Amino acid sequence: MRKKMMLLAIVAVMLVLGGCGKPSKEDVIKKLSSKWNETKGYELNASMEIKTGSEPRVYGVEVWHTKPEFYKVNVTQSGSDESQMIVRNEEGVFVITPSLGKTYKFQSDWPAQNSQGYLIGTLADDIKADKNATMEEKEKEYVFETATRNNHKSLLPSQKIHIDKKTLLPSKVTIHDETGEEKIAIKFDKIALGVEHKVAEYKVEMEKPKAEGDQAESDDNESTKDDGEEKAKANQQTYYPSANLEGTTLSDEKSVEIESGQRIIMTFSGEKEYVVIQEPAEKPLNQLPVSIEGDPVDLGFAVAALTEQSIHWEANGMAFFVASDTLSKEELITVANSMTATESK
Repeated sequence: MRKKMMLLAIVAVMLVLGGCGKPSKEDVIKKLSSKWNETKGYELNASMEIKTGSEPRVYGVEVWHTKPEFYKVNVTQSGSDESQMIVRNEEGVFVITPSLGKTYKFQSDWPAQNSQGYLIGTLADDIKADKNATMEEKEKEYVFETATRNNHKSLLPSQKIHIDKKTLLPSKVTIHDETGEEKIAIKFDKIALGVEHKVAEYKVEMEKPKAEGDQAESDDNESTKDDGEEKAKANQQTYYPSANLEGTTLSDEKSVEIESGQRIIMTFSGEKEYVVIQEPAEKPLNQLPVSIEGDPVDLGFAVAALTEQSIHWEANGMAFFVASDTLSKEELITVANSMTATESK
């Protein structure tokens, strides 16, 4: 009888100890999903380093999100005035480039099918969606390794999501190529859950065309504008894709004089044929939104419009267009990400 009682006591102790063991991946996922997705809104600030080009580029990222589907993402390049903003409100998805005074409107479900490493709700969905996700428990953090779920997933298929044990909030996300090399690193500086913004704060401000009374002021600034355009023409650079698509080479390049500078047309021939067109981006007369075909794709340095056969974006004062009947969407993104200025005109 005494032996039986001792055996029961040992079993009880083992059960208690087992209950106090390390949390399972499923336990942590449940807590994360509850904390990240049940909040009514959040604000965050992060820094993002992109290593996919010839030199690393660093960006500041500011995000607002209010449930159910309101987003405002502002991305600013470090050491530059260049910035772009993505806004999702009740009217659609807008991409705004302040330096060019341009606003594009998309009919898109972004970011539902295009997860972004700086949107914490989509990170939680990434973890839940990947049945093969792994979790490593460290002293101060959990590290999940999951598949990515965006238009870059063929090029950048995996990510590591670092989660602080105390706060259960992400501290860092790194995104990797097929060899495991880190290509994008996002460091979260501040995350505030429970912050809601009013619907009016997600409104995209539109600047209407100038009235006749404003024309005099516009004429006074015309000479300054012309001087700026002439300077831009003189400093125009040509960008070439460094993407190595096997069996494809540059077969033709021509330059056409246009009012704002040079339009460069490049033809690449071989197994993967495509055309690259680049020219100075023109500033519009007003900021009324222009509807554009495709889905918004965050290239890091710019937000592009991606269709089945083309990708279009604006960056560094230039407008770029890549079209192909033979490239996949992932390959179009590869070409866009690899465009590098290599010579002056």
